Amino acid sequence: MSAQRILNVGLSGEQDMVLVRQRARQVSKLLGFSQQDQVRIATAVSEVARGACQLAYGGRAVFQIEEHDGRRQCLEMTISSGSAAAGRNLPDDALVTMHRLMDECSVKADAGGAPVAMMCKVLPLQARVDSARLAELGAQLAKDSPVANSYLEVHQQNQELVATLAELRERQEDLLGLTRELEDTNRGIVALYAEIEDKAERLRKADEMKSRFLSNTSHELRTPLSSIRALARLLLDRLDGDLTQEQERQVKFIEKAANDLSELVNDLLDLAKIEAGKVEVQLAPVSVDNLFRALKGMLRPLVDEARVELVFDTPDFAETFESDEGKISQVLRNFISNALKFTEQGAVRVHAVWDGESDTITFSVADTGIGISPDNLQLIFEEFSQIEHPLQRRSKGTGLGLPLCRKLAELLGGRVEVESQVGTGSTFSLILPRRFPHIDG
Repeated sequence: MSAQRILNVGLSGEQDMVLVRQRARQVSKLLGFSQQDQVRIATAVSEVARGACQLAYGGRAVFQIEEHDGRRQCLEMTISSGSAAAGRNLPDDALVTMHRLMDECSVKADAGGAPVAMMCKVLPLQARVDSARLAELGAQLAKDSPVANSYLEVHQQNQELVATLAELRERQEDLLGLTRELEDTNRGIVALYAEIEDKAERLRKADEMKSRFLSNTSHELRTPLSSIRALARLLLDRLDGDLTQEQERQVKFIEKAANDLSELVNDLLDLAKIEAGKVEVQLAPVSVDNLFRALKGMLRPLVDEARVELVFDTPDFAETFESDEGKISQVLRNFISNALKFTEQGAVRVHAVWDGESDTITFSVADTGIGISPDNLQLIFEEFSQIEHPLQRRSKGTGLGLPLCRKLAELLGGRVEVESQVGTGSTFSLILPRRFPHIDG
């Protein structure tokens, strides 16, 4: 749609500077602009008109409606200088005012070389000027033609200035209130951070004391437990004479209890060492095939071949990778021994897969045992947590094996995952990077 002209004001004398400001305010008010935008438009138009008249009288100020971005309309104001201004530029202060107060603006030269300033202010959303509305605007402007009275204009500008100052004062008070509120909030946040840091320090000290307690207790328990196990073995081997059937049964109870306590002590000591940062990773090339062979020989005594089959699948890759074989073996031994405990019939299958995309190696231990409910999948990795089940009571453990596995996996730069379904079985996985993540010191 072509431009729709609203008003044309000649700039031939000083009184016209007052008139063009009044007209700018009047047009913007009729178009629905806010009080602030009316002041902005009137100020920008009068400043640019003043600058144009400083160059030469005989210019014009044209107000018209233009389409803006094809969706909204804008009030476009074009101010030209007289022909005597050819080759000259508008004053800098007028240009600065125009750029600060308008949405869009530009300055070009007309055919005679005189500067022409174009300013644009987007109309409010509710305002839309069509032919009928344009006729109404024209009639209203003709009816309310202002008189170029400098005294009245100064009075009007003073009123606008007072209103602007009052609004600025109100905003300043709001800003001061907001600043005080932010200061109070900041003080609260600082106090909260101090409290969090204090609690974190107390937790760190408590964790350090726990690790020290576990380590000291474990060391103190190891010696008497070793003595109990040795004495029980001496009695069972009949080195001090024969035992009755009842005596043998009781000594076996003693030996089993000592072995269970030794396992608990060892797990506690390992956890304490890891948490204290005293466990070092011994890196070396690891062969999956050799690792599986060692595990197979180590775990053969635990397998009841009449009930459960322990299967080590041949890995589909032969390359070695960098890690700590002893700690990998410790994690897999725990996975396999748990799988054998909680599988009454079927198989426990161990396999390793290399993922070229992520460059990781996944060791998986899958069983056909009792399975784990979704609610308990995270519980099993908490220290001393065990799931209630008849098999669990029959195969009582320490509740530290899986938490230890998770910490060892993290120490190796990997992670532990589990998938399970009640009554179907579980799959525990150790996922490790093929290249150990070295940290530069």
